[in-house]
Amino acid sequence: MVRGDLEQRALVAEKVVREAGRLARKYYFARGGLEVEKKGLQDLVSNADRECEELVVTSLISEFPSDAFVGEEGGRRGDGAALWVIDPIDGTSNFLVGIAHWCVSLGLVLENRAALGFIYDPLADEMFSAIEGGGARLNGAPISVSGQRDLSRARMGLGFSYRRPAALHAADVQKLLDAGCEYLRMGSGALGMAFTAAGRLDGYWERHINLWDVAAGLAIVAEAGGTLSPFLNAQSMVEGNEILATSPALFEPLRALLDWPAANS
Repeated sequence: MVRGDLEQRALVAEKVVREAGRLARKYYFARGGLEVEKKGLQDLVSNADRECEELVVTSLISEFPSDAFVGEEGGRRGDGAALWVIDPIDGTSNFLVGIAHWCVSLGLVLENRAALGFIYDPLADEMFSAIEGGGARLNGAPISVSGQRDLSRARMGLGFSYRRPAALHAADVQKLLDAGCEYLRMGSGALGMAFTAAGRLDGYWERHINLWDVAAGLAIVAEAGGTLSPFLNAQSMVEGNEILATSPALFEPLRALLDWPAANS
C-alpha cells in the first residue's frame, strides 16, 4: 500500500471512530435501556456494541470495499490484504455499570504489521492515534512513552483473561509488588495501551488478549517509542496472544520478572 492510500485511510478512520464514539456515548447515558447478553464468564455484550461495530464496518466498506474487516461482535468479513480490526466498545463491563473507562478501538493491519491505530475515549474526548512512520498523537499533539527505567518507580497496567489460569495472574501481581512496581487493572486493554503510549502508565501486560483489543494499541505504542512483545502472526490473529508493551528500558526487566515466555503461560 502506498503512503497516500494509508494517509487517506487514516483520515477516514478517525472520522468514523469519532462518529462511533458519539453513538456509544449516547448509549452510555441511556444504558438502563440496553439489551445485555452474556457471551462467557465475565464477558458481556449489548446492542450498543453491535450497533457501533456495524456503523464502523458499514462506513469503512463504503470507502474501501476491497478491504477486510474483523470485529469483536461480527467476526470477519472479506479477504482483502488490508484488515481493519474493530472493538466497538472496549471495556463493556465498565460501560454497562457507568464506570467512565471505556473506548472505541480501530486498527489497520497490513502483512502482520499494525499500520494505523485509533483509540477514542468519547467521555474525555481523547483521540489517541498513530500512522506507521508518522509518530503517535493525542488530539493531534505528539506523545511518547514515559522513559521510566526503574521498576520500583513504575506503574503497570494489567489485564486478566479467564483463558489463562487465575493463579498466573495472582503470581504476576505478587512479583510486581515484590519488585516495588505499582499496578492498575482498569478493564480496558485498549486504553491500557493508549495510556502506555502517552506515558500515563509505564507499561501494559496481559497473558491473553484478543486481536481487536490490541490492534490499534500496537501501532500507537510502537510509534510512541515503546517496546512490544511479538503479537501479530497467523495464530494470534485468530486466537489472541500475550502482550507486553513498555517503556524501552523496562521491557527486559519485566519480561524476566514475569518469567515470560514460560511453558505454563
